[in-house]
Amino acid sequence: MIDPGFARTMARYNRWQNESLYGAAGALSDDERRRDRGAFFKSIHATLCHIYWADNMWMSRFSDVAKPEVSIPGSTTFVEKWDDLTEKRAAFDARIVAWADGLDAAALSGDLRWFSRAAQRDVVQPRWVAVAHFFNHQTHHRGQVHAMLTAAGSKPADTDFVMMQPA
Repeated sequence: MIDPGFARTMARYNRWQNESLYGAAGALSDDERRRDRGAFFKSIHATLCHIYWADNMWMSRFSDVAKPEVSIPGSTTFVEKWDDLTEKRAAFDARIVAWADGLDAAALSGDLRWFSRAAQRDVVQPRWVAVAHFFNHQTHHRGQVHAMLTAAGSKPADTDFVMMQPA
């Protein structure tokens, strides 16, 4: 089982990594960010949109964040304009940090129940597993973005968790 300290640390890691990736992606042209690079969600922009969409979806299950009105196929165009996505990402990362800072052990206990549109069924998981998945999902897709950025000639910062400076 994870504890609130894990969630607080991972929220800060998420923010740190997003600052790096968005900074590196911002150095590219919009055409370069949207170029199909053979990744699961094809482009840097589409993958970053999907991560942002998924973070909203998960936070709607954990808190009072509104559930996105689009499903996974629409996640890659959840925010069309780069400047809007960058602004929304930074604000949402602050919201994730604030949410994590407010967690206690009780918030990670018990079960979380939701209807998965992807699986088309009700899902029940221990709440702490869902929170761990939330952070793992971010890391997974950020790795794809990091690889695409590197291939595009942009250099994001180190992704090693142990290199994150304490807050």
